Amino acid sequence: MVDGMDVAHEMVLWKVEPQCSISEADDFERLSRLLDRPRVKIERKLSFDERSLSELSVTGNLRPVDSYDSLCSPGAGRSVLDTPVSLSRNSFEPHPMVGEAWDALRRSIVFFRGQPVGTIAAIDHASEEVLNYDQVFVRDFVPSAMAFLMNGEPDIVKNFLLKTLHLQSWEKRIDRFKLGEGVMPASFKVNHDPVRKTDTLMADFGESAIGRVAPVDSGFWWIILLRAYTKSTGDLSLAETPECQKGIRLILSLCLSEGFDTFPTLLCADGCSMIDRRMGVYGYPIEIQALFFMALRCALAMLKPDVEGKEFTERILTRLNALGYHMRSYFWLDFQQLNDIYRYKTEEYSHTAVNKFNVIPDSIPDWIFDFMPSRGGYFVGNVSPAKMDFRWFALGNCIAILSSLATPEQSVAIMDLIEERWEELVGVMPLKISYPALEGHEWSIVTGCDPKNTRWSYHNGGSWPVLLWLLTAACIKTGRPQIARRAIELAESRLWKDGWPEYYDGKLGRYIGKQARKFQTWSIAGYLVSKMMLEDPSHLGMISLEEDKVKKPLIRRSASWTA
Repeated sequence: MVDGMDVAHEMVLWKVEPQCSISEADDFERLSRLLDRPRVKIERKLSFDERSLSELSVTGNLRPVDSYDSLCSPGAGRSVLDTPVSLSRNSFEPHPMVGEAWDALRRSIVFFRGQPVGTIAAIDHASEEVLNYDQVFVRDFVPSAMAFLMNGEPDIVKNFLLKTLHLQSWEKRIDRFKLGEGVMPASFKVNHDPVRKTDTLMADFGESAIGRVAPVDSGFWWIILLRAYTKSTGDLSLAETPECQKGIRLILSLCLSEGFDTFPTLLCADGCSMIDRRMGVYGYPIEIQALFFMALRCALAMLKPDVEGKEFTERILTRLNALGYHMRSYFWLDFQQLNDIYRYKTEEYSHTAVNKFNVIPDSIPDWIFDFMPSRGGYFVGNVSPAKMDFRWFALGNCIAILSSLATPEQSVAIMDLIEERWEELVGVMPLKISYPALEGHEWSIVTGCDPKNTRWSYHNGGSWPVLLWLLTAACIKTGRPQIARRAIELAESRLWKDGWPEYYDGKLGRYIGKQARKFQTWSIAGYLVSKMMLEDPSHLGMISLEEDKVKKPLIRRSASWTA
């Protein structure tokens, strides 16, 4: 039996409660060289600031191919370099923030029966209310996990994967309604009893969340993290266990079920993702679709080729083809596509219809005409019958690049957009979670007058430092590390001094969020992951998937992709 899976020994309580002067050509050549070479595992577990950059450049175990055979074949991820490769003139001394960040990250570690199992959301001693910031959130722990994996400390990640997998197997009820068997928790808390000297887990599947919404993204992040752990460590045994294989299949069973929906996208409610409050993303939000696509591709690599695995493999391939075509065709927006929508005819019928979703041109918001540059593009926030949400959402677009949901041309266009609209999307503190903010009457209707989501705050156009690691990964994959360096320098100018806030307010992100917690763990971890990836781009393999050219559907390309 896998450690941590013994139900008899655990009780779970369910309760309702400095920019470098290097040319871009040098950057690209360096990135290509680093991404292609094998890597060595470092046995000593040192903190980031204690290690030289030459050591960092050979840490970990990554392989470029994403398939079960490549992950599970003998020697996978165990290549050895005779001589460490130094970054030579491209090296630079670690920023003073790095050591402070590691200290803060380690203070956030949560232990269960003496073993590290995750990191709490925030340690804000100045805050009067703890709320649920003392819990281990699945989505929040991902950047922490990446930091520990990149630093050669995989045990906490393994323990986390096992504990959340254990929680998945329990029956979940919210107001007498039973949730699906494969649902992963949004978070869990370790309760220590000093008298009895026992530890118990208390999980939240949505019954204690704002709005009582179950997290759709937790299962996807769990699969993505399992692959990252396997790629980094070369530990094939964890993913091969019957428990992990069953966990993957349970998550897939929930998401691949057939019903009345005619779209390959996944129907979800407001509040079921990182944007965990009502923000008008009900339907098919880009964040969930991109994570869904990535999780399917990761599962494809992790599933064993046995009878049950092959059955799910066929279902995954069918869904991936349909989902990829749908997203690349209907969610993509650039100057040419915007002009086409502007000239749409409505009330079209039959298979010859061009305006397939009956989007009324008059519903196009005024801001988009000035925001859309002649060069660049992005995946819009949502597409459903008679409604297109033209807002930009950072996480969905970054994950689209990393998962290769975005074609190479689309990935370049997204980077072009970020550069063209730097002030709006990045400002002085990376990165806007969404753009633009909802205001006035629209804000009242869409958010339900949510006082935390006022304009340019929190999820409504706020700036979230945690998104820095996803932006950095996307920049490295597209060969644009200079964009990441610029963003990291912005963060380094204030993030440590401000006490690692959860988010920033204002059009440019100049103000610490009015209700932002200090020492937010994923703000700390996001910065560390960004620094480590930029200094050693081969870490990218943990979170990036290459384009599947064999199964890639043919799609029409708009003018800006080849501009």
